[in-house]
Amino acid sequence: MLTKHQFNILVCLEAEDKPLSQRQIANKISASIGTVNRALQQLSELGYVHDGSITEEGLKALEPYRVKRAIFMAAGFGSRMLPITLNTPKPLVRVGGVRLIDTLIDACLAAEIEEIIVIRGYLGDQFDQLLYKYPMIKFIENPDFDSANNIVSMLYAREFLGSSYVLEADLYLRNPALITKYQYSSNYLGIPVRRTDDWCIYLKGGYIDKSVQGGEGDNCYQTVGISYWTPEDGARLREDVKKVCEMPGGKENLWGYVPLTACHSDYKVAIRPCAFEDVVEIDSFAELKQIDPSYSV
Repeated sequence: MLTKHQFNILVCLEAEDKPLSQRQIANKISASIGTVNRALQQLSELGYVHDGSITEEGLKALEPYRVKRAIFMAAGFGSRMLPITLNTPKPLVRVGGVRLIDTLIDACLAAEIEEIIVIRGYLGDQFDQLLYKYPMIKFIENPDFDSANNIVSMLYAREFLGSSYVLEADLYLRNPALITKYQYSSNYLGIPVRRTDDWCIYLKGGYIDKSVQGGEGDNCYQTVGISYWTPEDGARLREDVKKVCEMPGGKENLWGYVPLTACHSDYKVAIRPCAFEDVVEIDSFAELKQIDPSYSV
């Protein structure tokens, strides 16, 4: 297994079409020259790096960290976006002429993630329009979208968990660079905040310690509905999602309740920090009109 510094350097070099100096690498991955020097020496001894470039062996060493698929949670009603969601599923609502879900799928394809799974429910047939642009999409039906929370969507898609992004399909992604080809560990995107009324996660020892609705103080991150799950954690989630769904009231939970609360001790989930301008969750029709004034006409 690669160390985090080794991983960061290999990912950095894989993205370049020319050799990089130690200083260039240090600047790109925000690490000290000393840290980069030591990690490069280790990588060179392993045959993963040569003269500032990644080798074929280095590419092979990265392969276990490659993201294999993206799972889109798109089954919900989107009641807070009424009246527009009466006839259109929220992920298919357009902002600036672009469907919300397109901003996410396009970022996945740019990162060479070509296995795209969309879990649909409300007005599910309308998602067929995506096939004209994205013929690779595989749909999973959630017939219980109107009687249970989104944990049931994950129940139907659990066999695909592992080496996977899980994305809320109604997010407006402004920074596609958040979706990357490789991931080191299971993680959630989170926005550092001093206070939030939204879902908040706290870190301890570099990993998520607890998840609560509304929070404040140091080490507080507002959650963003984009996460990644390693092969090992995906295998655990397949069992744990089913187990929680079978508990009394289990289907009333959001799916993140499984790794972040119910089975928290079995997972080490990190945070990938981002900013409010990177990704937007449009919570109401009023907010949609603010972002896209064409809806005010």
